[in-house]
Amino acid sequence: MATYVLIPGAGDTAWSWSFVADELRRRGHQAIAIDLPCDDDAAGLAEYTDTVVEAIDGRDDLVVVAHSLGAFTAPLVCARVPARLLVLAAGMVPRPGETASEWWTTSGYMAAEKPDGGDDVVAQFMHDAPPERAAEMLARGPGQSGTPMREPWPLHAWPDVPTRYLLFADDRFFPPQFTRALARERLGVVADEMPGSHCAYLSRPEELAARLDEYAK
Repeated sequence: MATYVLIPGAGDTAWSWSFVADELRRRGHQAIAIDLPCDDDAAGLAEYTDTVVEAIDGRDDLVVVAHSLGAFTAPLVCARVPARLLVLAAGMVPRPGETASEWWTTSGYMAAEKPDGGDDVVAQFMHDAPPERAAEMLARGPGQSGTPMREPWPLHAWPDVPTRYLLFADDRFFPPQFTRALARERLGVVADEMPGSHCAYLSRPEELAARLDEYAK
């Protein structure tokens, strides 16, 4: 039995991971979905990391899972607590000294070819999610402070923990051709792939949980 630590992306909440967490528990695991202080301008990457470590509360056999911007926090957690695996789900893989604001250019994202999602948040991020879940996610979102976006990523190297990258094949925000290259160039791994939008934890929680369960085995 593993303990899954589920870290949300920018301006998101633990609720969004709740469907995956329920599926993991049905498979016999523990699952902790995290609420980061993303609406607090006084909170940066250190405070985000503290929040996750405090929620872990000494549990072991950890699989740390991070979505999107959560990938800036997850390796910092793995540098402080022993984890058996780190999984980035459509994650923003940082480099030492890079800020999340810089990442959009330095990662090649701005130059990457992307589908035109327009200004419709649902169409761009969660087009395949049940409408009621998409609406609930947007209603719960507290917004995202710019504080952690301006802070240089503080580690000198990636933590010494096995790392998997899982991309979502129907992601209109982080298109697969971009995330395949990101995983290869920044982590030296071949990305795994499954169907789903950027917020596949809302649209395909059973399949995502099955992937995470298989990783732990």
